[in-house]
This record gives sequence, C-alpha cells and structure tokens, in this order.
Amino acid sequence: MTATYTWDVFSTLDGYGSYDPGLADWSGYWSRQGPELLAHRAATFDTPQRMVWGATTFRETAAHLSLPDLDAWVLRTAQVPSTVISSTLTDTLGWPDATVVGGDAVDVVTRLKGESDVPLRSQASLSLNRALLTAGLVDRLQLTVFPVVTGRSGTSPVLAGLGDVDLELLESRTFDGRSQELVYRPVPR
Repeated sequence: MTATYTWDVFSTLDGYGSYDPGLADWSGYWSRQGPELLAHRAATFDTPQRMVWGATTFRETAAHLSLPDLDAWVLRTAQVPSTVISSTLTDTLGWPDATVVGGDAVDVVTRLKGESDVPLRSQASLSLNRALLTAGLVDRLQLTVFPVVTGRSGTSPVLAGLGDVDLELLESRTFDGRSQELVYRPVPR
C-alpha cells in the first residue's frame, strides 16, 4: 500500500507564503488566525503520521520551538516522527524523533510512500514540495488561504515555477469567518 502525501501550506490571497517584516507589520498568520483555525490545526496531529521537511523549513521551525507561547499545533509537529531531506544538514537540531536523509527528494519520498504505514505530511517546504508535485508524488494539496494581499511585502511565492496543474477540490472549510482551507487532489495533465 502507498502512503498518502499531503503538502500543507499557508498562503495569502495573492499566493505568497511569507512576508518581508521590513515592509509590513503583520504578525504570524498575517494577523488573521482565530480559535477555530488554531483548534483545527492542532487536531490535524491527532492521528498518526510522518512529517517530511525540507532543510530550510525544518531549521526555521526548530528555531521557533524554543520561543514562548507557541500555538499548540506547532508544538505538536515536534512530537510527530519526521524525515528531513537535506544535503547540508548534519544533525536533527535537537528535534525528537527526526531523521536526516540525504539524496534526491523524489527518490526519498517515493521510498517513504512505499514503506510508511502512516500518511505523510509536509508543512511549507516550498521548493521540496514543488519538486514533488511536479513528479506526481503529492496526493493532496492542503492550502490555507489568509484574507490578505501582500503585493508589496509578500515573499516566497507558494506555487512559483510550477507547470500547469489541474486541481480537483476535495474539501473546503472556512475558519473564524475569514481564513479558508482548500484541499485539492492534483490531477496529471
């Protein structure tokens, strides 16, 4: 059996995954999080799964784990077994139950999908997941859209550089009357 791979990513309405703090004063989640969204995010980690990280997102997330007042879902990501795909990282940065694996990401995830008895999930890791989507390894694209436009301050375009991709909408939810989660199945063209 092949494990399902979900690319879980946050975006502004205009498609950016982050912003330049020198150009805007947004807080986390572009100041649009609410209790429904945060509870849903925490519940995402109620079921067994394995996280798959690219090195940059893993380093950023590991650095945040020592900060006070983190949302429950962020803390729960550190409790999930994790595979970090990296050619530069040599240790797990104190992350419990993480393994660093070198090599081609497509080969690594193909192997993980074949061997894992739990679903695979990746948070952000944009370049990693764009490559996996192009290779046909992403089964679900879980896109949480925050109702802001960051045309001046937006950085890290989420879907930049991808070819044409058809998407079949599987689920949609609105949280706190403002943020939307859209879950798609990529359909080969």
